[in-house]
Amino acid sequence: MGQSLPKHDAGQLFPGDIVEYPRNRYFSHFAIYYGERDGVRYVAHLTSRDSDSKIPLYGRALRSEVKLDPIELLGKKYKVNNMLDDCYPARDFYNVVKLAIDDMMGKEVTFDILFHNSEHQATLFRYGVKKSEQIVKIYKYIMPAWEKLFEEKKL
Repeated sequence: MGQSLPKHDAGQLFPGDIVEYPRNRYFSHFAIYYGERDGVRYVAHLTSRDSDSKIPLYGRALRSEVKLDPIELLGKKYKVNNMLDDCYPARDFYNVVKLAIDDMMGKEVTFDILFHNSEHQATLFRYGVKKSEQIVKIYKYIMPAWEKLFEEKKL
């Protein structure tokens, strides 16, 4: 398999860890722990620059970007969730992940709830693979609602 990763203590973060911020019963926001600057811990995450109201209605926000924010700015409740460590090796943070994050910052990215959400972005950075377990779990609920909107030409 991949490299052996250090075990986490409660609250301990290593650069490259996926940080999950639970939002509601179905969705979480995901980020990558980037490291510390001047005593402040930062995460890199995919965030929308469009109005938040566009995301739930259409599932897309054309003007999104990867940015760095202090870890607690995204929420006080978060946890490490390196959910695919048993399936994929984590990529080297300093030689691969950090460079990829730095390269993406400031560039416009399309946010799409089904195909490129914050979880997709986080797993792409950490593993080089786009996966969203939360979308897999709720897909069977999303599609019937969206199919009805398509039929009624509202979407």
